[in-house]
Amino acid sequence: MLTADKLERIMELEDQLRGEYQEKLDARDSELTALQETLEAQRAELQATIDKQLATITEMSGSATSGQRLEQLNRELNNRAEKLQDENASLKARVKNLQKDLASEREENKALKQFDPPRMKKNLDASKKKLADKTRANELLQKSLNASRAEHREAQQKLEAAEQELEQLRSADDKAEEAA
Repeated sequence: MLTADKLERIMELEDQLRGEYQEKLDARDSELTALQETLEAQRAELQATIDKQLATITEMSGSATSGQRLEQLNRELNNRAEKLQDENASLKARVKNLQKDLASEREENKALKQFDPPRMKKNLDASKKKLADKTRANELLQKSLNASRAEHREAQQKLEAAEQELEQLRSADDKAEEAA
């Protein structure tokens, strides 16, 4: 039963959507038909123009006189000149782009030349020598520190021993005073 109810709801929804959008679909169909008709008319006009031009060309080739031949050559030369001008313009644009690229490459080259490898190697060697000297000095200071710590420990032990001895002497002295 559930599937029958769902099927009925789907059918009702389909009818409702068809009712809402049928006018739009019909309008689109009529627009498409109108566009197809205009395209067909344009195609017919273009075909007529082509046929007319073909007839003119056939007529000209059939009765080619020297004047017509010169006109045809003139048109061909004009077309070639226009193509060469277009090619020249594109080549100028390409030259400008290449000049921009060259300028950026020169700037990059200039930036790279700022880092002089021999000078940097010399500075690196000098820095390594300084580091080695400082490392040796640090090692000497570390040895000196360890030695002074050892001396300090010995002095602390001697002090503690002396304090214990003093404490023993005081306690012996206190006992002697008590006994007396």
